[in-house]
Amino acid sequence: MPEPGAQTRGPVTVVIFEGGREASPIEAGLTAVRHALLLDNMEKFFASPYTGELYLLTNYPQLAREAELLGARVELKDSPSPFHFGWELQRIVRALGPEHLFYLGGAGAPLITTAEIDGICRSLLSQKQAIITNNSQSADLVAVTPASLLLEIPPPAMDNTLAWDLQESCGTPRQLAPAALGTVFDLDTPADLLVLAVTPFAGPRARRRLDSLSLDVMPLHRARQVLTGDYEDVALMGRVGAPIIARINSNLKVRLRIFSEERGMKALGRIRDQKVVSLMGYFLEEVGLEAFFAYLSRVCACAFIDSRVLFSHRKLEPSDADRFNSDLGRWQEVQDPFVRDFPRAAAACPIPVILGGHSLILGGLWALVDDIGPQF
Repeated sequence: MPEPGAQTRGPVTVVIFEGGREASPIEAGLTAVRHALLLDNMEKFFASPYTGELYLLTNYPQLAREAELLGARVELKDSPSPFHFGWELQRIVRALGPEHLFYLGGAGAPLITTAEIDGICRSLLSQKQAIITNNSQSADLVAVTPASLLLEIPPPAMDNTLAWDLQESCGTPRQLAPAALGTVFDLDTPADLLVLAVTPFAGPRARRRLDSLSLDVMPLHRARQVLTGDYEDVALMGRVGAPIIARINSNLKVRLRIFSEERGMKALGRIRDQKVVSLMGYFLEEVGLEAFFAYLSRVCACAFIDSRVLFSHRKLEPSDADRFNSDLGRWQEVQDPFVRDFPRAAAACPIPVILGGHSLILGGLWALVDDIGPQF
């Protein structure tokens, strides 16, 4: 990313989308924390000298009211017609006509700092044409100048592919924002709630929400103790990327056992096309769940598993409630047989096994490392 220049064009318009429907109590709890984090984030954006109008599109009336009190421009949209991300974003760009735009999903980058916002905006304002994102394959935030580039691409169905689609259509290379807790942590699943509950990084609104939830954080506390030890073995499975491996190796005295597979499976359409294949999935099919976790306990002292790779390998499409209860170890409340049996076997394993999605083995682990601090 280029060094910030003297150019002070601006301000940068911030656009945030936050919508959804909750079909279960665990989904409602996750949404409540998401909204608290989003409101905490809004205050950070308003504190930046580089940002101007903040526009929120949401279907949540209470969130809309609270955002308006903070000074956001809010559109409350609760239409029975299907929501299409790209069409809505292009509609807003046409209506607002911004020169520079910073897009963020409601749960994206919930721990970003004002300093990190300033850095992204300065870089954006120093260039005539730029696409800045936090993830090359599955973006949670995208800053773009000129914002009119967003009108030159086929409207993407989801925000994860926005940076990719911009580069493919406009030919402007994506630039990665500096890797830090604020740009890599995401709130996608209850596993991320557990991480927030055992670390000090959540803002005041989010902390109050977290304290109101009945979360069993004991397995994560046990895993955290392993991470603070002297060269114990830690297993990472799923969509494990180089940044978190480097972060762990630079700060903690652990031995990593890594099996990384199917990175980009969502953004590249592999889930949609049912092309996901997993060696760990085949191994599970051969030996069974009990033997798998028995072997796991012999080779490591704790494990962090991105279970979505295994679900997609088996061509499963579990409900949000099933996935989320699986992450929390509440297997009794899960309907799908495999999604129920997997956390049940994990809970019976002698070592702590933490289940979640991609965010667990990137931002979640990053938060734990930052909380523990350098051990060398």
